[in-house]
Amino acid sequence: MREHTTYCGFIAIVGRPNVGKSTILNQLIKQKISITSRKPHTTRHEIVGIKSEGVYQAIYIDTPGLCIEEKNTINRFMNRVIKNSITNARLVIFIIEGINWTIADTTIMHYLKDKSLVLLVLNKIDLITNKSLLLPHLQWLSRKRHFVDIVPISAKIGTNIDTISSIVYKYLPQSEYYFPEKCITNRSQKFMASEIIREKIIRYLGGELPYAATVEIEQFIVNKHGRLIICGVILVHSASHKKIVIGYNGAKIKSIGVAARHNMETIFRQKVYLELWVKIISSERDYKDIVPNIEYKNIIPLQKYLD
Repeated sequence: MREHTTYCGFIAIVGRPNVGKSTILNQLIKQKISITSRKPHTTRHEIVGIKSEGVYQAIYIDTPGLCIEEKNTINRFMNRVIKNSITNARLVIFIIEGINWTIADTTIMHYLKDKSLVLLVLNKIDLITNKSLLLPHLQWLSRKRHFVDIVPISAKIGTNIDTISSIVYKYLPQSEYYFPEKCITNRSQKFMASEIIREKIIRYLGGELPYAATVEIEQFIVNKHGRLIICGVILVHSASHKKIVIGYNGAKIKSIGVAARHNMETIFRQKVYLELWVKIISSERDYKDIVPNIEYKNIIPLQKYLD
């Protein structure tokens, strides 16, 4: 039993796509638990990061970027995730990009109208070439609504990340820890593996592949030698997308697999054997209900490329 009063609460991280929400979460937790890329809408689900420090436990929720036009089920689902996270959070960290203000930022402000505790964070200040514009912009923002504070940061290099943590701790309610002290996320290793693979797909294929690609983990076991065996299925919507993922003579899927495996070994702290497959599905089907039939296997075992 703890001898001291403890403080614990949920903090939602919200903002339009590609403002650095996942990078900020990783910096706050001081470990990579949320995937990042330069492409918007990389995050599709709530990713929970947990930081326990002394008497404080801050539970951060990394949300998808707001979709202004809800053209499809995925966009509607991601916007619903954002609204639910705002409703359930003790404090909201609202991220904007430097001195830019967009329609999406205005929409998020509308979502926050009933939320009394909002911390405004200006990310990517390292990219502002004319720093004299920053102060007038901060003054303009302060007139939009009451914020508990406004903090300029650079998530990429870690500027003022500790300032955010200090402000968050001030607003945590008195409460027992919700999670064990050493816990850093509520997501399973299986989920983390699927997200790591998806991150490498986005990074290696760039603009070649639409966001329709997703990943299912079919096997996640530790063998008798202590090696983690992971079999992942990459789900795409057409034969042309399948060819893009595989690449010429399997070069693309091999690169994706090797990079993902290295990342997994760092995060899971053990040797990993990874196999990737590609499966074509109907665009109308719900990803979470899919049990794929294998159509393609990366025929070059990735363990051949172990260091």
